[in-house]
Amino acid sequence: MDFGRENLALEVSTIYSKKSFGVITIFVLLISACINVGLYFGIDWLLLNFFKGTGNEITAKDISWAVNNLELIANNFYLWVVPAITGVLLLSGWVLWLILKSSMSKIFTEGHVNKGEISSKGKSKKDFVDHKIEQDRKRRLFFHTLSVLQRDGRLLDFFDEDLSLYDDEQIGAAVRSVQEDCKKTIKKYIDLKPVIENEEGEIVRIEPGFDIDSIKLVGNVSGKPPFEGVLKHRGWKAGKKEIPKLSDIRDAAIITPAEVEMQ
Repeated sequence: MDFGRENLALEVSTIYSKKSFGVITIFVLLISACINVGLYFGIDWLLLNFFKGTGNEITAKDISWAVNNLELIANNFYLWVVPAITGVLLLSGWVLWLILKSSMSKIFTEGHVNKGEISSKGKSKKDFVDHKIEQDRKRRLFFHTLSVLQRDGRLLDFFDEDLSLYDDEQIGAAVRSVQEDCKKTIKKYIDLKPVIENEEGEIVRIEPGFDIDSIKLVGNVSGKPPFEGVLKHRGWKAGKKEIPKLSDIRDAAIITPAEVEMQ
């Protein structure tokens, strides 16, 4: 179980403990109040009925022990009876609260662990599927880019040729044709722009806070910016972000289908 789920389980358990303690305490106090009120009026009723039922002094002496004890309890009711009953009930309620707190804390912890494990398994499976789909999508886009360059500029055909069979003039003519057609395609979909507008070989100044993804420092790099150095390559960035429409070919590995002319 990670720290996030552990802290959440602890927080939920603490909130439950506080609320349950308050509820149990109030409930016990209400029960104590009801019992104390019942005893108070019950003792008064007993005293009144003992005196009414005596009839004479001799009978009253025979039950004097019970009457004296009831009078003693009545006279010290708020001093002895109320604190004793309230204390016993509160102690019993708090013991019950401790038992519930211990058991519920385990339930909350185990519940969050199981929930976390199930969530992690489900998330891991989903992440794996999403990762595989994303990889397939990138692979298909890469092959499709080659497919577009092959369709418009015959780039793959040019790479597959054995140039040792041709002289320099023939190779130059082929390269010019392939370069022009591929350049049009790249211009159409990407429209390449230099990252740094200066000409290669010029001295350029790199200010603090430069984008490390856009500018790569090579050679003897030390200290902190600003830096000054020779521009070795201007870099490229996309002026457009258009993606050619993907073909309907199911197998992404098929860059260009074979062509068969029927006679």
